[in-house]
Amino acid sequence: MKPDAFFSQADELFDGVSFVWEALSKIECYLSGFTFGKIDSPLPEGVILLNREEIMIGSECVIEPGALIEGPCRIGSGCVVRHGAAVRKNSILREGVIVGHASEVKRSILLSGAKVPHFNYVGDAILGCDVNMGAGSKFANLRLDGNEIIVHHGGKRYETGLRKFGGVLGDGCQIGCNCVLNPGTLIGPGGVTMPCTSVKGVVFECLK
Repeated sequence: MKPDAFFSQADELFDGVSFVWEALSKIECYLSGFTFGKIDSPLPEGVILLNREEIMIGSECVIEPGALIEGPCRIGSGCVVRHGAAVRKNSILREGVIVGHASEVKRSILLSGAKVPHFNYVGDAILGCDVNMGAGSKFANLRLDGNEIIVHHGGKRYETGLRKFGGVLGDGCQIGCNCVLNPGTLIGPGGVTMPCTSVKGVVFECLK
């Protein structure tokens, strides 16, 4: 359940973290340590920036017209944010991340090369390096009863302390089209889900 069980890339957001989901609670503090307002990539007409003074965008990014970016957030170099995409506040995109048409990222961490390219929702979640979410696949980040999200694994019950927690995808996960990842779903590195499936719990093997 520690970050190194899911990710090979060292990241300061995981320093001192016992359970991988605890990194989500560090986002606001982490972002507060930056001097925002630096945008190193060209922005075409039609890009919407909310709280521009709290947005950082690295070099060699492609931000298409019609994209919405809300601060505070940090977008690394070489990222792509396509038309109709929304990157909402308290999101961190590392290098080479793709947020595609009609996809939404909210209060999440996307490590290098993660892709949410078509009609995806990523809320209160952590995606490892080179994850790919198929078209229409989404995280459900809130229980229907609104209660705290509990993770069960190995016969143990883990209280996350979070009412909103989409889940964690380890490095290289491939999520099939139109999958629903239920609140608190954790999938280990290299996990694969078939299209149109509903996934829950902690999974450290490919799904058949």
